[in-house]
Amino acid sequence: MGKLTIGFQGEHGAYSEEAIYKQFGREVKTVPTVSIREVFSLTEAGSVDLGVVPVENSVEGSINETYDMLLSSNLKVVGEVVLRVVHCLIALRAAKLGGIKVVYSHPQALAQCRNFVTALGVEPIVTYDTAGSVKMIKERRLEGAAAIAGERAAQIYGLKVLKKGIEDYSTNSTRFLVVARESAEPERPKRPSARRGGVSYGSKTSLIFAVPHTPGSLYNALEVFARAKINLTKIESRPTKERPWEYYFFVDFEGRRDDPKVVEVLSELARKTAFLKVLGSYPRSKADRP
Repeated sequence: MGKLTIGFQGEHGAYSEEAIYKQFGREVKTVPTVSIREVFSLTEAGSVDLGVVPVENSVEGSINETYDMLLSSNLKVVGEVVLRVVHCLIALRAAKLGGIKVVYSHPQALAQCRNFVTALGVEPIVTYDTAGSVKMIKERRLEGAAAIAGERAAQIYGLKVLKKGIEDYSTNSTRFLVVARESAEPERPKRPSARRGGVSYGSKTSLIFAVPHTPGSLYNALEVFARAKINLTKIESRPTKERPWEYYFFVDFEGRRDDPKVVEVLSELARKTAFLKVLGSYPRSKADRP
């Protein structure tokens, strides 16, 4: 049996690749792609076994492209990873901090280091990837330029870390989802303490729904969870795009889709929504547990 192959957006050394190693160890084959859409496409086609995509950052919020792909794709969510993101300013070996004029990186990374970039007085330039920016500086031998990326990217491409920990907030973390062609429901926790009120709180379920465009329809949908005392860990709205000012709602909650209480809630929710898609149940990331 060959190595597990996992697709991610970016170049080798990207934070998505770090999330893969954190979740699956180093004995996997990572496959870089240009976009989140391509991660989904490769996974759907069976070119990779799994995909790992960012879904939200603790500072800058949601990754809209991932939410849009979850809506249109048939892939299932089978896991999550929360990664503490430590940004570094990376440049050529001969570079000095005072000589940097421009900084390249992914827009999320630039936003997460906004205070540092502003104080440095340099021009931020958006690229498609953090590690890809480091690779570009190396290949083009760009003097007076630096990239914001992880320390491992500097090691991979042989560049120098001018400053480490430049993110604006020391709690800066990104949550990633693991997507696959087939559902992979987690094994039931063996410890009784892992269940509370009939719900497996060591697990999460993700879903998407839309409600009729009528007064009280969103309240009626969310009230189903409240009455069952099921904790929502995330709610996000995205425009339907087909109908102006109407939205899809992405919800994460504690529990598995086969918990008896969750089965009842999903059945009632289906009656109160115009559209319902369960994305999958999966173990909560250890970094996300109380």
